[in-house]
Amino acid sequence: MSKSKVLVQLSGSIAAYKTCYLISKLVQAGHEVKTVATSGALEFVGKATLEGLSGGPVFSDVYEEGRMMDHIHLSKWADVAIVAPASANVINKLAQGLADDPIGTLFLSWDLKTKPYWVAPAMNQQMFQHPATQAALATLKGWGVRFLLGEEGHQACGDVGPGRMIEPDEIYKQIFERELK
Repeated sequence: MSKSKVLVQLSGSIAAYKTCYLISKLVQAGHEVKTVATSGALEFVGKATLEGLSGGPVFSDVYEEGRMMDHIHLSKWADVAIVAPASANVINKLAQGLADDPIGTLFLSWDLKTKPYWVAPAMNQQMFQHPATQAALATLKGWGVRFLLGEEGHQACGDVGPGRMIEPDEIYKQIFERELK
C-alpha cells in the first residue's frame, strides 16, 4: 500500500472523538496527515489533541494571519480528503457551495475529478433522514463525492437509527486497503 498525504477534516459532532483514533491509525501506518477543524469540532476535541496526533498545526480559521491561502495549499498538497465526522450542517453547506469555514473553502478548491473526497456523515437519525440532508447527499454524490455511510445504531441523543458515523477502522479499510492500495 502506498502512503498518502491525507487531509482529515472534522466538523462539530460528538463523533469527533472517533476521528482522533483514525488520525492516530493513519500516522502509525506512515501516512502524512494534516487536520482541519470547524469551530464546532473544536468544542468536542481540542487543537492540542489534533496537533499531538497529526504532528502539525490545525487549520481552523480562514482569516488567521499567515494562513489566508491554506485552503488552496492544503487542497493541492493532499492526495485524499476525508470529512469525519460530517455533520448535517457541513453536508448541507457543501451541497450549497458555501465557503464560510475551513471545510467549505477546502471543498471548493478541491479537484473532485482527480482526487477522492470522502464524507462520513454523523448526526441524529431525524437530521440524516430530513429531505434537505438527503437532497444534499444526492447532490454531493452527483459531483463525485464518496460516502462512508455508517450503520444504524444507538446515537448519543438516545435515538436509534441511521446517521451514526462509521467506525474508524472501517473508514481506514474502505479508503486505504480497498480504494487506494
